[in-house]
Amino acid sequence: MMNDLLTVRQVQDILQVDRTTVYRMLKDGRLHGVKIGQQWRFSHTELDSFLTGSPAVNAAEGSDLSLEILPQTCLQAMQDMGADATGVGAIITHPDGRPITTMSHSSHFCDLIHSVESGRQACQVFLSNLARRPAASSRLITCHAGLECMKTDIKINGEVTAVFIASQFYTTPPDPVVQRPRIQKLATQHQLDAAELAADAAEIPALDPTQRQRVTTWLQ
Repeated sequence: MMNDLLTVRQVQDILQVDRTTVYRMLKDGRLHGVKIGQQWRFSHTELDSFLTGSPAVNAAEGSDLSLEILPQTCLQAMQDMGADATGVGAIITHPDGRPITTMSHSSHFCDLIHSVESGRQACQVFLSNLARRPAASSRLITCHAGLECMKTDIKINGEVTAVFIASQFYTTPPDPVVQRPRIQKLATQHQLDAAELAADAAEIPALDPTQRQRVTTWLQ
């Protein structure tokens, strides 16, 4: 949860050092933190390990996570809040596309596709391909089901550690001439009811420029 994260001031109090020393330790790698907005936050567990001299327990142990700075509960909470605020879906994956968090704000359309094995596999293939794309080429991508997505790489110490993906929206309402055969193809491919799939697709939001900018800012 967010309460698992410490502020710079709290780290100062625990280590009995000034702010400059905290930033110096952050810069030289003795401390690891993550920037949320304009503020640095630090894992309580990792700071305890620093104080005792014992190795930090990797959050990946037992759950195959690659992020060591933030507990999964913190990632999920931040992702959920952002997805609810922007009205789009969101997920954090490993650099190869394997999910770390659970999808936030999932649409009925995507839930229906995920209800069958072939749909889940198609979505996972897309996530894997999207996660591996260079960040510069991934500003706006259309998924296998015709929805649009954006991604950003999460870097720790200069290395891509995870990928943050915002998805399940349109930038412009789909053309009915294009949408009808696409829905029918998806329904046939995954043995779903075409009418139900079309009704769920009609609920997918088309973001106006202000909403798109909000999603872009959130990812950054």
